[in-house]
Amino acid sequence: MSHYDLHLFFCCNRRSDTGGNWSCAASGAEALYLYAKDRLKALDPHKSKRIRINSSGCLGHCDDGPSLVIYPEGVWYRYHNEQDIDDIIAQHILSGKIVERLLM
Repeated sequence: MSHYDLHLFFCCNRRSDTGGNWSCAASGAEALYLYAKDRLKALDPHKSKRIRINSSGCLGHCDDGPSLVIYPEGVWYRYHNEQDIDDIIAQHILSGKIVERLLM
């Protein structure tokens, strides 16, 4: 049995040598990761689900990012702003519905 119902990994990788290559951190992933943590605490203050949100190193989807993956389902999302994060939390995390428009 897993310790968490859901475990979210937000790529916050920052390349020191971008050389034209994309990195999730360069697109604001760190701020949106922190936003997601705060938002989930506000929406589920009694922790009705056991959810863990972590930052991670590169998840290997730099060109599609910023990216996050949700386990145990293995669902991959791209996101760009707070509205995308709100949709992922409201629909996937709290209601169990895939957010089709943000799937990788």
